[in-house]
Amino acid sequence: MAGNQLKNQHLMWRAGFGPSVEQLDELGKISSEKLFQSLQKDSARKPQYIEAADNYLQGLMMGLQDLGRLQRREMSQDQKKEMMKKSREAIKSLNLFWIDEMVNTNAQLREKLAFFWHGHFACRNLNIFFQQQLLDVIRRNALGSFRDLLHEVSKTGAMLNFLNNNQNRKDHPNENFAREVMELFTMGRGNYTEEDVKEAARAFTGWGSNPRGDFVFRQNLHDEGKKTVLGRKGNFDGDAVLDILLDEKQTAKFISRKIYRFLVNENVDEQKMGWLSERFYKSGYNIGALVEDIFTSDWFYDEANVGCRIKSPVELLVGIQRMLPMKLQDDQALLLLQRVLGQILFYPPNVAGWPGGKTWIDSSTLMMRMRIPQLIYDQDEFNVRPKSDDDQMMGRSEDAENSNADSFRKGKIARPMNAEIDWSRFLQFYGKTPRTELINDIAGMLLQTKKAVSAGIITQYSDDESNETFIKSATIQIMSTPEYQLC
Repeated sequence: MAGNQLKNQHLMWRAGFGPSVEQLDELGKISSEKLFQSLQKDSARKPQYIEAADNYLQGLMMGLQDLGRLQRREMSQDQKKEMMKKSREAIKSLNLFWIDEMVNTNAQLREKLAFFWHGHFACRNLNIFFQQQLLDVIRRNALGSFRDLLHEVSKTGAMLNFLNNNQNRKDHPNENFAREVMELFTMGRGNYTEEDVKEAARAFTGWGSNPRGDFVFRQNLHDEGKKTVLGRKGNFDGDAVLDILLDEKQTAKFISRKIYRFLVNENVDEQKMGWLSERFYKSGYNIGALVEDIFTSDWFYDEANVGCRIKSPVELLVGIQRMLPMKLQDDQALLLLQRVLGQILFYPPNVAGWPGGKTWIDSSTLMMRMRIPQLIYDQDEFNVRPKSDDDQMMGRSEDAENSNADSFRKGKIARPMNAEIDWSRFLQFYGKTPRTELINDIAGMLLQTKKAVSAGIITQYSDDESNETFIKSATIQIMSTPEYQLC
């Protein structure tokens, strides 16, 4: 793959959510090594906690804690109902806050890896305190130690409740949490026995949380007996079992393979993956070192690894906004688009997360994806009726009093994007490019595939009233091609 610009675009799509309009000048000048170093530096700072719970929820939770009544069953029915409603709204806000961070932050590497971990530690529930706490854990540890990340995630209220570990107690162990920790978070299926799951579940007895998500160890519910996990015997608790799983090289292989498929290529090069996993294990599970090994390797830029991934819905939506900064009159449209395209943050389909790859695309979602730039540019009407699914609706079945949300749910609002695009930097960059070169230059910046788009077709559907309208409309047309779905 020739040229700094193309290499740097590839790097920005994999180590972030695509190039930003502010980077147009530097993409062809800076080396990919220096660009990656700047991504590392910008992502080194501790992220700010995203607080989406409003004053009502904060006050209600504080009041319950002050009274020492930490069980939700001790709330009144009205309090429970109001808390659920407010919590659902807050989760929508958390979704939009994080999308905004992905679009605007310089810490692209951190947020991209946090996005990966969000799918790896897939979890959904309607408690905003659980969700924002889990998000903070994965963002803080996104480039740190997988050992720390695994231990912290395993003690969050979000994961313990989602996987039923609050019901895990001696004499009546619940195996759900122990099973998923082994199958999905560490070793992968086929590398442990049913007996290992049963014994590990005993070690996690007594692990739970309060309604705010804080870890609570209930000693009287914990099984103090000896357990045997993966051939090791001892009076293990949950932390000890997690360490046993981390001692297994299979865990390093499982995580390295999944990260390789996410950052490099769905088709895994076993030799390269083996090299990565060995170094990952020896580093003590240093995630930052693993991604550095990937992004500083010559093979990362091999032609086979460029433009071979289908953008997830979130990557697609964020990437468009990074190149075309915009203000939305109603950002609820972003929630609706996530739903229609099949990826709502904080609402994975199940504990295994989103399968990704070719599952993102079918005949209806591909057409919808290609219409999004037109929706943003206000050249198309949005009249899709999403399928009804209360989980996917983010619990909005009772929002009838909110006519706007209700109309979005029914898919009746035409042009819900109402986006005000700031074209100034983009126009400044391409304003002096000769008209005959514009389409190839813009396509070269926006597309990661070698297949050239037809300049004739793009020109045919572009507005040539002025140079400005031509640049704008041609950009939207290029973003509306199937090739733009790849990165």
